[in-house]
Amino acid sequence: MHPAFDAIRRRPGRSSLASLGIGLAAALVVLLLALSSGIQTNSTQLATSSGIDLLSTSANTSLSSSTFPPILQAHPLSKQIPATDSNVEVASPWLLSDLVFGNASLWAAANSSQNGSAIPSAWALTGSGSVGWIPSDNTGIEVPTLYSGPGFTYPGDPHYANGTYNGPATGEVVLDQGLASVMHVDVGDLVWASPSSASGPTQVQGWYAQATGFRVVGISGPFWLLPSAFLGFFYLSELQTMLGSAHASTDYASLILIHLYNASNPSADATRIAGAFPQLSVFTLQSILGAIQDAVSLYRTFGEIVGAIGLVVAALFTTTVVLMSVDDRSREIALRRAIGHTRASVGRMVVEESVLLSLIGLAIGLPLAFLATNALNIILLQRVSGLPAGFSFVSFDFGVIGTGVAIVVAIGLVAGIAPAARAMQLPIAEELRAP
Repeated sequence: MHPAFDAIRRRPGRSSLASLGIGLAAALVVLLLALSSGIQTNSTQLATSSGIDLLSTSANTSLSSSTFPPILQAHPLSKQIPATDSNVEVASPWLLSDLVFGNASLWAAANSSQNGSAIPSAWALTGSGSVGWIPSDNTGIEVPTLYSGPGFTYPGDPHYANGTYNGPATGEVVLDQGLASVMHVDVGDLVWASPSSASGPTQVQGWYAQATGFRVVGISGPFWLLPSAFLGFFYLSELQTMLGSAHASTDYASLILIHLYNASNPSADATRIAGAFPQLSVFTLQSILGAIQDAVSLYRTFGEIVGAIGLVVAALFTTTVVLMSVDDRSREIALRRAIGHTRASVGRMVVEESVLLSLIGLAIGLPLAFLATNALNIILLQRVSGLPAGFSFVSFDFGVIGTGVAIVVAIGLVAGIAPAARAMQLPIAEELRAP
């Protein structure tokens, strides 16, 4: 390796640029690999630990759908599915919707004037996601952590009242920390919610007149299953009432989350449930992970294309630099041949120079990749809410590092082929006679 070190030492500027180019290309590839590996690994861990063994949607709905058509008769299904399959511990119907929320301060300001003139300019109603569920019927399924407040008071869903919707409305809501913070409310405070909005201050008073009031009974943490900064959680029947689906003939839900006693063969349970309830599509955890993998693979393919372009450019640049080095050292190479060095030893010397440039680039690229992946992870965690503690978008592991090392060594080997061939073919006599 001494000739290779000597060649690099004598041309520090050119060699530094070549190594820097390789390092940047390696850093880009390692960053893309770490990102795809991190998303796939952590998403798999989340899905596996969620307790959701099967997921049911309305028939003919794919997991990639942005919206889920309503599932009818959600409350009865929560009982009928376990009755059909004794391995089902919980079948939990969830209704997902967007709502608009208002707090007591805005209510007071809106009602102190007829035209909304008393409402401060910075005050407004707050849009949020919402979940309607049966709080006591989620055994085995991971739900948001309750940080403060007693939470929902009553088991079951009192207002549903066996399909009559004449039972008492609890008027209870749990808000996640993001929504509670933006609305400046705490446990025990009143909030109002409605699926409609108000276009301006003059309509806020009328909005409150039509909205439904709720008492905040808990503040929860974020929820990774619904990555939204703002979420409100209601009894299923009470959210249905606000959305106009509180009827025994409709009884809408968006999803049914199923937890099994024994999840060793979920496909058999999925087949059994799908056969008994043709109005449902039933997906196993593997199907859910497959959908995640498909989404990750799409971005990974794009990243691989970008990375491949960077690697090709780096390899071509390195080839050019080493070819220039061969031309500069043509007399030296001819002298080596003249004193007995074989063509193979001369070619090996050139390839060693190319590989050494690549290894220096690797020493530059890996620290850059490490710093870039950590910075990217911090940025993404700040921008994507609802993720649990410990989640990481990147995985800078030995597999990723090993792949990066292999790619850089491959660049060095490939980039050294053409220069080595040139060095092996140099005419000895002509080079020695050249001035």
